[in-house]
Amino acid sequence: MDLSSMMGQLGNMQEMMQQSKARLEEMMVSVESNGIQIECTASKKVKNISIAQSLMDEGDKEQLEDLLIAALNKAMEQADAKAQEEAQKVQQSLFPGGLPGF
Repeated sequence: MDLSSMMGQLGNMQEMMQQSKARLEEMMVSVESNGIQIECTASKKVKNISIAQSLMDEGDKEQLEDLLIAALNKAMEQADAKAQEEAQKVQQSLFPGGLPGF
């Protein structure tokens, strides 16, 4: 394989990775857990947090904090899963027969 061919493949790989990154910015994850709803992108940017009024009325700050942490962690796990799926798609399109040498 010559250098110009390798450079062309590198350019294609960089372009595909940029496109993948843009898709992750657009993919949304929505999680509802114990009265808290979190919406974020697959690139882990939180877009919205909604807390049920009943939780606010209870006034238990510590419980609310714990529920918020649990919901955020769940949303981040789902965002990671979507990002991993996207990475696998990119890898399969770059190396249809699998990674060379593996």
